[in-house]
Amino acid sequence: MQQAQQMQQRLQDAQARMAETTASGTSGGGLVTLSLKGAGEVTSVTIDDSLMAPGEGEILADLIVAAHADAKRKLDEVNSALMRDAAGPMAGMNIPGMPKLF
Repeated sequence: MQQAQQMQQRLQDAQARMAETTASGTSGGGLVTLSLKGAGEVTSVTIDDSLMAPGEGEILADLIVAAHADAKRKLDEVNSALMRDAAGPMAGMNIPGMPKLF
């Protein structure tokens, strides 16, 4: 029982760290940079001035989507690693009544 409580505490600590985790993604060779925090909250977007020209809207939209995908992939990797570390030897196990641990 004590081990279960310790694991629960480690998982709660990992979730708290995940909420503060940030990741940045780029696209267009650095023309667009987008930062995410926690579960995917956008915290900043930086756009190169060259993309602000008329007629560049579609390219800009594509680059923002690509930068978001890059940042989200990085954020998910960090968050998965935090949960695997917190789950320890129980990572990957499917225990009835508990969420699957990375």
